[in-house]
Amino acid sequence: MAGVKRIVIRPASSNWPGGRAACIAAILLAALLLAGCDGPQSALDPAGGEARRVATLFYVMVTGAAVLWVAVIGLAVYAAVIRPHPHPERYANRLILWGGAVGPTLILAALLTYGLGLMPSLRAPGGDLRIAITGEQYWWRIAYRVPGEETVVMSANELRLPAGARVELTLDSTDVIHSLWIPAIAGKMDMIPGRTTRLALEPERPGVYRGVCAEFCGPSHTLMAFSVVVMAPDAFAEWLRREAGPAVAADAGADAAGRELFLAHGCGACHTVRGTEAAGTVGPDLTHLGDRRSIAAGILENTQANRGRFIVDPAGVKPGVEMPAFGMLPAAEVAAIAEWLGRLE
Repeated sequence: MAGVKRIVIRPASSNWPGGRAACIAAILLAALLLAGCDGPQSALDPAGGEARRVATLFYVMVTGAAVLWVAVIGLAVYAAVIRPHPHPERYANRLILWGGAVGPTLILAALLTYGLGLMPSLRAPGGDLRIAITGEQYWWRIAYRVPGEETVVMSANELRLPAGARVELTLDSTDVIHSLWIPAIAGKMDMIPGRTTRLALEPERPGVYRGVCAEFCGPSHTLMAFSVVVMAPDAFAEWLRREAGPAVAADAGADAAGRELFLAHGCGACHTVRGTEAAGTVGPDLTHLGDRRSIAAGILENTQANRGRFIVDPAGVKPGVEMPAFGMLPAAEVAAIAEWLGRLE
């Protein structure tokens, strides 16, 4: 017909700049997502028996969800595009029965059965080594107990484990609810005041991993972390033997001065340093602080500058921390104390 214009709609060409930009953005997004699948704090890069089972459960559930998604989208495309005409009522009734009731019930029952089947092995008590961990604002008190021995080895803010051994953690809290989580090794478990909970670990691969508090516990909740060092069994046994002993530090020169200043300013009233008069139990045990990878519960690298910074202004590093500030001390005294603490091995 004269005067009638035809409007032709063509699909976007793959050479269209906007299409290329969208493809690039999708690739970058996928790369970012995949980058989060490994690392010292990734539940999808398991280094322990429980974490491996949990990761497998995740992949099973993702697969099940993907199958359901494909089925639903495929049905929608079939009904809206391939055969858009009305369908007999009996087909609709069958779809509701099998697709809306029977199918989801069977799939969810299978996933639930699989998940519950993991519980007995994951939560079985006992182990080759028992470690008591107490959550406090905002640090971790750690006590190693070897079955059959009466010795209790105290430490803080860094957990060491033997690879290939089953370890039972007994967990509690002195103030508020915390939650211990080492994503690469095991699931999380709440730490509740007045109640003892238990978590079994089966570290499989030596390395350094990251643990965190997974329950909001105050203004420094996100600053309450710790390193988890998984060691070969022989190396762990040697480390535990040394950890049970007193601190090793020189008794002359700057070391002696730092020790005397530490004791003179009352630090020993809150902290223990075995081998000295310091026997406080309010704060973390500092006996072998020089061997630890970090200070302030996984927040700062264990350097002299950072140790001095925390002594001068602990609340500036961790808001709400109960340690008093020692900013009134001369810089030389702070440096001497920080240097001495770094030599405690």
